[in-house]
Amino acid sequence: MGWIPPLIGSFALVEPLASTAVKTERLTTVRSRELGAELREARTRINLNADKLSKSLGWSASKVSRLEHGQRGADEFDLGALLGRLEVDAASRARIRRLIREQDLGYFLRAHAGRVADSLTCLIIHERAAITMCKYEPMLIPGLLQTESYARTVLELNGHSPDVVAEQVPARMARQSVLTGPNSPAAEFFIHETTLGARIGSNRIMQDQLMRLSFMSEWARIRPRVIPASVGGHPAMSHSFNLMTFTPPVGPVAYVESDVATVFVEDPDAIRAYQRKRQVLAGLALDAEQSRSAFARWADFYDRREDRDAPGPDVA
Repeated sequence: MGWIPPLIGSFALVEPLASTAVKTERLTTVRSRELGAELREARTRINLNADKLSKSLGWSASKVSRLEHGQRGADEFDLGALLGRLEVDAASRARIRRLIREQDLGYFLRAHAGRVADSLTCLIIHERAAITMCKYEPMLIPGLLQTESYARTVLELNGHSPDVVAEQVPARMARQSVLTGPNSPAAEFFIHETTLGARIGSNRIMQDQLMRLSFMSEWARIRPRVIPASVGGHPAMSHSFNLMTFTPPVGPVAYVESDVATVFVEDPDAIRAYQRKRQVLAGLALDAEQSRSAFARWADFYDRREDRDAPGPDVA
């Protein structure tokens, strides 16, 4: 998977207002945090500590720190000096310059470039800094919960080349470590029952996947919940999303994956829409214990399954 950006704590917090004077601090954004991660990665790649970097450029240590934590921008002169000192290659230099020039509009697009979202720097740094996470998938098991066999089959069915599959399956498995670390987020996953009955690959792959979900239902900070087909339709179930929250003052961020790009959302009105969506799904879904039982029944169903068109178990 390559370099993984710093984990919890990599988002700098804004200093409180002084009692005698008002300080103007720049709030971080999705874009500025990705820019900081790119610069930090470039520095660590050449084994250069921040103090030596700041001295070599004639900058204060706080200037480097604030750049790497997304709290300040850089003009073209400063950026050129910094990238030269960091020995940044042409591709990385172009990527960082694009980040500098982008505007913060509340919606931040990242193309997958022929791969999948798992390797996006922006995705990794935000999932690893989240303190809560709410994910919904209408037709697939969420990537953070997939078994290796299920993930490989999904990528193959999507038409990815063997080289991309060989690269992205380990990336997806490594990404799942966000759920098991000491600072893992409190994560809630809504999975529509249709997903449980839609076979991906073989019956054995589905059995293993459903057993994994059943086991994960007992993990302390993870709540996979089933939305039963019996609840009928609702507009909130139309599209997938992941809504994340962070230690203040970093605001909530949602992201939505398409086949070719991921959109990161921090616009306050849009975030409120996702918060309402989360409340609706919570009202439609089974509770944690009911969901665990549903996963176990579906796993048993695939274990005994011979007829591809046999009706699934009743989970309502």
